[in-house]
Amino acid sequence: MVRKLLIGMLKGLVIGGALGYGAYALDLTGGFHWLTYGLVGMFVGLMVGRPLWSLIMDKNSTFLVGAIKGLFGFGVGVGLYALFAKAWGGFQITINGETNWLHDWQPILGGTIGALYGGFVELDDAVDDKARAAAKVAKVTKPPRELPG
Repeated sequence: MVRKLLIGMLKGLVIGGALGYGAYALDLTGGFHWLTYGLVGMFVGLMVGRPLWSLIMDKNSTFLVGAIKGLFGFGVGVGLYALFAKAWGGFQITINGETNWLHDWQPILGGTIGALYGGFVELDDAVDDKARAAAKVAKVTKPPRELPG
């Protein structure tokens, strides 16, 4: 379980940091923070755990699970941004002599939001994996029916 949590956090950190860096490089500030951090949550929801393409290819599942994780992730990203920047007030940090608010350093806050949500999604899917594996084992070890005779 701890391994799944760390893997999910690492995946979320990479995805959130990459999207945050893209927003920082494009100089998307101000009102774009809501969109940036919402997209971080959405992409983490779509790619961490059981990614969308594996849900589409699996005959026993539906792609709606991935879509719901993505939509919920958008809300989580926006909510965590609001918590960091608006409710908590945030704080200023200095990197390479440039001082900004934490939420203005999109790679850092994007990576943090991605890691938090990625850990949650990976743990959630790990619970489903255990149930799926137990059902598969029960199906394989089921004794054969005896023929009447």
